[in-house]
Amino acid sequence: MKKSLVTVAGATALALTLAACGSAPDSGSDATGEATGGAEATTAEAIDVVDGFKACMVSDAGGYDDQSFNQSGKEGLDRAAADWGIATNAVESTSDADYGPNIDSLIDDGCTYIIGVGFLLAPAIAEAAQANPDIEFGLIDSALSNPDFSPLVLDNVKPLLFNTAEAAFLAGYAAAGMTQSGTVGTFGGLPIDSVEIFMDGFSDGITQYNEDNGASVTLLGWDKAAQTGSFTGDFDNQANGTTVTQGFIDQGADIVMPVAGPVGLGAATALQSGGGTLIWVDSDGFLSTDFGDITLTSVMKQIGQAVHDSIKDAAEGNFSNEAYVGTLENGGVGLAPWHDFESKVPAELSAKIDDYKQQIIDGTFTVESENTP
Repeated sequence: MKKSLVTVAGATALALTLAACGSAPDSGSDATGEATGGAEATTAEAIDVVDGFKACMVSDAGGYDDQSFNQSGKEGLDRAAADWGIATNAVESTSDADYGPNIDSLIDDGCTYIIGVGFLLAPAIAEAAQANPDIEFGLIDSALSNPDFSPLVLDNVKPLLFNTAEAAFLAGYAAAGMTQSGTVGTFGGLPIDSVEIFMDGFSDGITQYNEDNGASVTLLGWDKAAQTGSFTGDFDNQANGTTVTQGFIDQGADIVMPVAGPVGLGAATALQSGGGTLIWVDSDGFLSTDFGDITLTSVMKQIGQAVHDSIKDAAEGNFSNEAYVGTLENGGVGLAPWHDFESKVPAELSAKIDDYKQQIIDGTFTVESENTP
């Protein structure tokens, strides 16, 4: 079952818009998309696992202790193992060069469903899937593309995508309502769809707050119209996050949302030192990082739940290559609780955010982003 070399899209393969969206996972969040982060607690139903099934995962270079993206995916894998006694294996990558060899090692280990964490694994997943059509694959936060960036759809690859612009809109509205300086900031790790979609929603939330309240809150780090902004160029070096965030603080920003995995921890360090406030992404930063005391809220992807439920489908022999897209409506994305900021967030602001959340769920208000999957 060893794969052979196949030419596929390069490392710039991005998450592409898909016409078909899979059904929602049985989310651990409530109907409005309110999420609490960390490993979601469920009472597992008994399932009939196909003989020889083994679920496996490959991290990106951030590793499984990134307190964000990879960690959430690993929690979903671990919960599937605990719930159903499924055989699993998870390997960590330390650089892009590890992706292909790590997938090879899982194929050699007898894995029948292999999940790649993040768009950077798209080329390696596509190569392995084409060479091993009898093995099923999942890919978090990306679809596949050809070298010309046209969509590549394979029968044995399921994209797990998230419309985070919806939840990021709510976070942007919250940031605009809570800033004391009138200036907030955001930055990304790399200029890719799955990062910029957060920044689009965040920007729109601030714009909407300004329109609703006659305010003039300024956003540093992202120009939605031009699709340009601040990026550290990686998801690994926390010092880069500290540098960018300090630059925002020097320009007056008191709330910052980093969309950069572990690099965001560097942002948190700068905010903690400078008396600022953090908005985390992917997981609930109050629970998953050491910076809960400065975390206003988090833009949640229920990555663990999506992983958990995709494993269930594959384990029961019901794998489908139809893309899953998490939304506020299906609970795949959400805004984390205020936690320590509960008494500080004005009731009127919180109620307005809840109102917009319901409007988005109902379809009476739409958050638009050219990066939406």
